[in-house]
Amino acid sequence: MNFEPILYALSGFFMKLSDDAYDREKNIGLAIVAGVLCGSFIGYLAVTSADAACIFIAILIGTVLSLKVDSLNHIAALILFVLIVIYIGIPSIGLITLLICSFAAFLDEIGNDNSLIKNKRVKSFFEYRFTLKIAVLSFALLGLFQSTYPVLKIPGVQYFLLPTFVYFILFDLFYELAGLKFNTIYDGLNSIFRVFRKID
Repeated sequence: MNFEPILYALSGFFMKLSDDAYDREKNIGLAIVAGVLCGSFIGYLAVTSADAACIFIAILIGTVLSLKVDSLNHIAALILFVLIVIYIGIPSIGLITLLICSFAAFLDEIGNDNSLIKNKRVKSFFEYRFTLKIAVLSFALLGLFQSTYPVLKIPGVQYFLLPTFVYFILFDLFYELAGLKFNTIYDGLNSIFRVFRKID
């Protein structure tokens, strides 16, 4: 069974749950637990898939350069991800592709929640982080043609499998879902913890 789409979805879900638990409820404990789960899933994906390794390391670089790793939950997820990648190792990835995806992730982070951007379409573009989506889609589409067109075989360029783009969209959809349903999820988790506290 292919667990990649499930892990991409769970990674996006717990990433947003971690962010909103910290930002909206100031629940540091839940934020760190969700961040650690996200870091674990992304770490597993990175060590088992060259495509995932390139994409998630690019996101890491983009968030670090844009100074968005700014809370305990982010740091916990970052440390766990780095430890998994260093301890187990990652498949070979293309440096040029990594640099392009990192730059795309950086632009998305700089543009997201940027008060200087007034145009609604531009604001929405960065809010839903379309720069990296376009980069991932481009490398996936080019990957379809590299066997037919040898000129596309460039040292340092890594092409993605087309399913990788679908998985990445799943990551983003579940990220947005966690944000839309955060209050329901948070209230549900609070109810569960109250039941456990009564049992204890």
